[in-house]
Amino acid sequence: MGRDGPAVGRRRWNPFRMTVRALRRFGRRSRGMQVRTIGLTVAVVAGLLTYVALAPANANGGSGLGGFAIASASASSTPAGVTPPDKASTSSRGVSAHEINVVFPVSNLTSLSSEIGFAGDVEFGEQVKAINFFVGLINKKGGINGRKINAIIANFDPTSETDMRSLCKQWTEGSPPVFAVLDGIGAWTGDNQLCITQEGHTPFIGDWTTVTNWTTLGSPYLWWTGPDQAAILKTLVVWALSTGAIGAGKTLGIVAGDRASDQLALKDYLIPDLQNVGVTPVVETLASDPSDTATTNAEAPVDVQKLRAAGVTSLIPLVPFNAWLPLIQAQTQQKFFPKELLSDYEGTITGGLGLLPTFDPALNGQEGISTLTLGGFDDNRPEAQGGYDPGLRACYNDWHKAYPKPVGTSTSFYIEEQGPIAAWCGAVRLFATAAKMAGPNLNRRTFVEAMSRIKNYPGTWEPTWSFGPDKFYGPTDYQVVVLHDNSPPSPLCVLKTNGQPQGTCWHTIERFRPLITGGG
Repeated sequence: MGRDGPAVGRRRWNPFRMTVRALRRFGRRSRGMQVRTIGLTVAVVAGLLTYVALAPANANGGSGLGGFAIASASASSTPAGVTPPDKASTSSRGVSAHEINVVFPVSNLTSLSSEIGFAGDVEFGEQVKAINFFVGLINKKGGINGRKINAIIANFDPTSETDMRSLCKQWTEGSPPVFAVLDGIGAWTGDNQLCITQEGHTPFIGDWTTVTNWTTLGSPYLWWTGPDQAAILKTLVVWALSTGAIGAGKTLGIVAGDRASDQLALKDYLIPDLQNVGVTPVVETLASDPSDTATTNAEAPVDVQKLRAAGVTSLIPLVPFNAWLPLIQAQTQQKFFPKELLSDYEGTITGGLGLLPTFDPALNGQEGISTLTLGGFDDNRPEAQGGYDPGLRACYNDWHKAYPKPVGTSTSFYIEEQGPIAAWCGAVRLFATAAKMAGPNLNRRTFVEAMSRIKNYPGTWEPTWSFGPDKFYGPTDYQVVVLHDNSPPSPLCVLKTNGQPQGTCWHTIERFRPLITGGG
């Protein structure tokens, strides 16, 4: 699924703007609570700002919205503990003769502005606008088999577990009845996903992911547009071994968060993957609760001292952003710069670009793996030159028709390749596709069965999504990119359309190839 043509980086110039845009994805993907730590680095960033494309029919034909391939259910056996789609509830709660009630949770960080010191969450309004726009397009074309999507946009506080659980119970047990919950940007996270799916037996599509245990527990209602982190970690190990970053003569360090999800990823997935290739890492643990920044800040320098003393040459950060930032700060203060093995795990590959202007020695030239369409531009140049992939281009085309220019400017208005408009377009259109495939008898079982048949779907943040009866995450491929500080300008960062150089970029060094999954 890689692009042809030269490897490119995303459109970047102003270092402050660049840092804000990269860092705010951490707030989306790993919970808005983590923005507390950003307050410690006001010098880095003044604030954390916290469709699917319907491609032409492919050669294999297909049905549903857009003509992508619709595969029959896999005949393979379902893994132990997974509830298959054909065993889902047949409840049609939230579905009426003319409407489908769908919740769109949107986190609004404005309430934290005084605590952290940033000027509100300017993306909140953009998210609401995007949801209403893409839902409206579907409804104007007749909805889902004659039913309109009733978009229930719910503003929630991502720092309050009590608030999130209360909303979950309202949606799954209270009134109005809700058929499904969609989270385009990954703000609804952790146990709150299981509240909706495992407890509430309500379909959920969201971007935040962790390891496979989550989708097993939430099956068959929990579906991720982001990658299963078990596949990311396995792929990271195989890639790192192939490059010589780990293995003979190298000492690998891991700094793992003390959260349950980080420890599960470490002990049940990453360590076994490393043992399979004969690598025994040096492991340190770092406090990761955003409410306990004092402990995190105290532990980070100690962990770095231990890693240095152990002769660590490569390092895997297995922590959320609020813990990774003080770790990078400690490495910089102690001039300890191992090879960072970055990835989609809690978004270190994307956040690394945002931190690069401030922590250049620690991050410049570091490589990582990602399922995201990194290395493209936030503008409408041809795909072969780093422009939008087909999924995102279709979203852009519809958006640009309605909003050709920003208010008060004379410039063309592009959408951010990894931004909220793209994310919500993808989530809305993926839901609509599965709901339409489910047919007139829309219920939980027919919906999740339809989700399990979606293959080779044109994504937005990722180029392709494919699901199955025992594959509950969409991305199928990954690429390898390197963080590059473009000062002075070099050919690694392709010029913007206005001829100006980028400030930094993701430079693609290996094109998309299949994620590594399975045992061994």
